Amino acid sequence: MEDQGIAQIQSLIKLVPLFPLLGFLLNGLFNKRMPEKVAGWLASLCVFASFVLSLWAFFLLKGLPVEARAVQATWFDWIIAGPFSASFSFLYDPLSAVMMLVVTGVGFLIHVYSIGYMHGDGGVSRYFSYLNLFTFSMLALVMANNLLLLYLGWEGVGLCSYLLIGFWFHKKSAADAGKKAFIVNRIGDFGFALGIMLLFWTLAGAGHPTINLLEISHLAPEILGGTGVVTVITLLLFLGATGKSAQIPLYVWLPDAMEGPTPVSALIHAATMVTAGVYMVSRLSALYVLAPISMAVVAIIGAATALYAASIGTVQNDIKRVLAYSTISQLGYMFLACGVGAFASGIFHLMTHAFFKALLFLGAGSVMHALAGELDLRKMGGARKYMPATFATMFIGTLAISGVPLLSGFFSKDEILFKAFTSPHGSPILWGAGILAAILTAFYMFRLLFMTFFGKSRMDPEVEHHAHESPRVMTVPLLILAFLALIGGYIGLPMALGGGNWFEHFLAPVFAGEHAAAAEATHISHATEYLLLVSSIIAAAIGILIAYNFYIANPERPKRLAERFNGLYNTVLNKYYIDEFYNAVVVQPLIIAALFFWKITDIRGVDAAANGLAGMIGWFSDKFRFVQTGLVRNYALLFVIGVVFLMGFVLLR
Repeated sequence: MEDQGIAQIQSLIKLVPLFPLLGFLLNGLFNKRMPEKVAGWLASLCVFASFVLSLWAFFLLKGLPVEARAVQATWFDWIIAGPFSASFSFLYDPLSAVMMLVVTGVGFLIHVYSIGYMHGDGGVSRYFSYLNLFTFSMLALVMANNLLLLYLGWEGVGLCSYLLIGFWFHKKSAADAGKKAFIVNRIGDFGFALGIMLLFWTLAGAGHPTINLLEISHLAPEILGGTGVVTVITLLLFLGATGKSAQIPLYVWLPDAMEGPTPVSALIHAATMVTAGVYMVSRLSALYVLAPISMAVVAIIGAATALYAASIGTVQNDIKRVLAYSTISQLGYMFLACGVGAFASGIFHLMTHAFFKALLFLGAGSVMHALAGELDLRKMGGARKYMPATFATMFIGTLAISGVPLLSGFFSKDEILFKAFTSPHGSPILWGAGILAAILTAFYMFRLLFMTFFGKSRMDPEVEHHAHESPRVMTVPLLILAFLALIGGYIGLPMALGGGNWFEHFLAPVFAGEHAAAAEATHISHATEYLLLVSSIIAAAIGILIAYNFYIANPERPKRLAERFNGLYNTVLNKYYIDEFYNAVVVQPLIIAALFFWKITDIRGVDAAANGLAGMIGWFSDKFRFVQTGLVRNYALLFVIGVVFLMGFVLLR
C-alpha cells in the first residue's frame, strides 16, 4: 500500500505544473484572438486543476508513514556531466505540500477575481498568460528537488513580477516600477547564485558534487558543521532572500510594485512570490542551524524590518501602499521566526498571511473598483453602506492581521512571538520589537478600515454617486478568503489553548534541527506562557484603541499631531528618505560612472576606431577613385593588362 501511495503521488505531482504551463501557452499564443471571458476562465481552471491535484496528493501524503513523506518524481534529465547530474525533478514533502496548496488555492481565487477586475482591459489574454506563467514558475520553485530548478523558478517569478508590475507599460510610473523591481532583485539574486556556487564547490571538494536538496540536508552536518564557509554560504543565500522577500536593505522595490493591477499585488506581492525567500531559508534550514551568526542576522533583519516597515505604514495615505508596507512588515515576522529557529512557525504565518493579505489586497481592489480607481484614504469615508460585502470581508482580514484572538493571524503571530522569547536563539529584545510591531500593525490596519468605511464621506460627489458593490466574481473570492482567515489558524492551535499544534508536527520531518533547538530551550512556567499570550492580545488592543481614538472619536487629532511633530511626521511619510539616499549614494554615482566609461569606451574607443577605419577607407577610395571612369573600354583594358601580368608571372616562375 505504501508503494502504491508513493506511485500515485509521483503521478499527480508531475501533472501539477503542467496545467498552468498549458494555460500560459494557449493564452500567450492566441493572445488577442482569445475572447476575454475565455482567457480568464481558461487560466483560472488551469490553476484550479493544479489545486485539485495538489489537494489529492496532500491527502495521499498524510496517509504515508512519517519517515516516507519525501517523494521525488522526475520530468526529464537536464544535465549529466561525469559524477554530476541535475534533472527537472520534484520533491514532495510536507513543506512543498503546504506551499503548493497556498500557491494554487489562493492563486485560483485571485485568477477568478481578476476576471471581474480586468474586465474591459485591452490586454486581458496577455495578463492571464503572465499569471499562469507566474504560477508555473512558483510551482517549479517550491517543488524543486535541486537548487538549479529552484533557481530557475526563482528567476521565473522575478521575470513575471517585472512583466506584471509594468503590465500597464504606457504609464511611466508602472514601467519604472517594473524596472526598479527587476534591478533591485538582481542584486539579491547575484548573492543567491554565489551562495549556490559556493555550496556546490564546497560539497564537490569533499567528494559529493550534488545540488539535490535532500542530499544537501543529509551531508551538511558532516561536511559543513563547524566551518566558517557555512556562514558565508547562508549569508549569501539570505542576500537573495532579502531581495525576493523585500527585507532591509532591498525592500525598496515592493511599495512601488503597487503600480501593477491590484490582483497582481495580491498574488505576487502579498501571498506567494515575496514568500519565496522565507521558503528558501526554511528549505535550507539544515544549513542555517549550523551557522549561528547567520541565524542571528536573519532574526535581527526580520525584527528590524517588521518594526521599520510598520512605522512607515502608520502614515501612508495610499490604500495599496499601506498594505505594501504591511506585507514587508509581516515578512519580517516570518524571518524573525526563521532566525530564532522556529521555521515551522514562520511557514505557519506564511500560510495565514496568504489568506488575510490576499483578502485585504483584493478588498482594496474592490474599493478602487467601486470608487472609480480612487486610492487616497483621505478621499474616502462612509463607504460601508455602498459595499457591505467588501466591508465585512475586509473587517475580518483586518482583525486577522491585527492579531485579534480566535482569528488566523492571532495564532501564527503569537507563535512567533512566543518562540522569539523562549528559543535559545531568541531574546527579550527581539520579542519586544515584535510586540511593538504588533501594536503598529493593529493601528495602521484599523486606521485604513476606519478611514475607508467609517465616518463622514470625503468622496468626490461624482464618485460617491456611482459607488457600488463589486460583482459576484469579485466578492465570492473575498468571502472564501475571509472564511480561511477565520479558521486557517486552528490547524496550529497551541497546547496552551487546548490544541496539539498539528501544523508544527506535520512539518516536523522537514525541520529536524528545529526540534533539536526546542529540546535545548529553557523550560518556562505555564504562568509565563499565558503572560506572553496575553501580552500579544494587549498589543493588538492598544493599536486598535489608538486608531479608534484618532480616526473615530477625535478625527482632528492626527492632523494636530502631524503639525506639532512636523519634522518626524514628514520623515516617516517620506519613508525615512531611503529612496532618496539610495538615489544619491548608489544610483546617481553609477549613472555618472556609466556615462564616463561610455565616453571613454564608446565615443573615444569604439566610435573613434570605427570612424578612424571609415576615414582611412575614405582616404584610400579618394586616392584611387580615378580608376573608376565609368567607361567599359577602360575596364576591358585593365582586365587585359591584369591577365597579361598573371600569365607572365606563371610563365616566368
